[in-house]
Amino acid sequence: MNAVKKTDITVIGVPLHYGADRKGVDLGPDAIRGANLHERLHALGYAVEDAGDLRVDRTLQPPAPGEKLKYLAEIARVNKELYAAVADHMGKGRFPLVLGGDHSIAIGTIKGVLSRVKRLGVIWFDAHTDVNTEATTASGNIHGMSLAAVLGYGHPDLVSIGGTDAKLRPENVVIIGARSVDPGERAFLKEKGVKVFTMHDIDKHGMKQVMEDAMAIVADGTDGVHLSLDLDSMDPGDAPGVGTPVTGGMSYRECHFAMELLYERQLLVSAEVVEVNPMLDHHNKTAVAAVELIGSAFGERIL
Repeated sequence: MNAVKKTDITVIGVPLHYGADRKGVDLGPDAIRGANLHERLHALGYAVEDAGDLRVDRTLQPPAPGEKLKYLAEIARVNKELYAAVADHMGKGRFPLVLGGDHSIAIGTIKGVLSRVKRLGVIWFDAHTDVNTEATTASGNIHGMSLAAVLGYGHPDLVSIGGTDAKLRPENVVIIGARSVDPGERAFLKEKGVKVFTMHDIDKHGMKQVMEDAMAIVADGTDGVHLSLDLDSMDPGDAPGVGTPVTGGMSYRECHFAMELLYERQLLVSAEVVEVNPMLDHHNKTAVAAVELIGSAFGERIL
């Protein structure tokens, strides 16, 4: 399993907020870029190509009360474009670094990677588990359904992006940092056998052991690993600018250590960073943290 070469990063912005149904997260890509993302990667020896942002229709009317799949058509359309962009850049030998936007964009990112990587492992850092479907969701927000969709469960317009055969295997997926899980999600995770390291596990065993166990799972029989980093996996004290903060999350250093361990293992073939909401942030603190975590994932060290 080969890591990305130090010449091959393509940044793709996806200013989508409809999956969260909360404005502000659409400003995430520019906030992350503005926190010196490119300069940080250049300093690490990478040549960075920025593909700009995908187009998102910002004129949609609010969904009907009780809608179980809010803004489905636009979210599916944007994710289809993202799928094509990720597949295209990976086909050119480049590492896709996708900037969100809400976590519904993971559907297009992961489907695009699956078009190039036959068997993919995924490490999903998140306060939530994102395995709801329209049958279990309480909010109707599709950012809480994205992991279920790439596992092959949910509405056909989401599951079929990139082809119905392109899906993750539950045994190749690990969720880290979970602390807000819906009842329907608990049943889904147990039934499908997705490994979840909650905050209890991190408190009990420490980040080093959790990451060693997680990396063993996602690397077992796979051809590469995708990093899906939701900034709400961090404690709101360290990352206040997210749409769905949950207290008791991972500390700044725990997150950095996790990224550092990922780089040491040289597992990653793709990554996305999502749910940075500058409208809720304090002096761009969360976007800065996002860039610093990206730096650690790409090899930055204290000394």
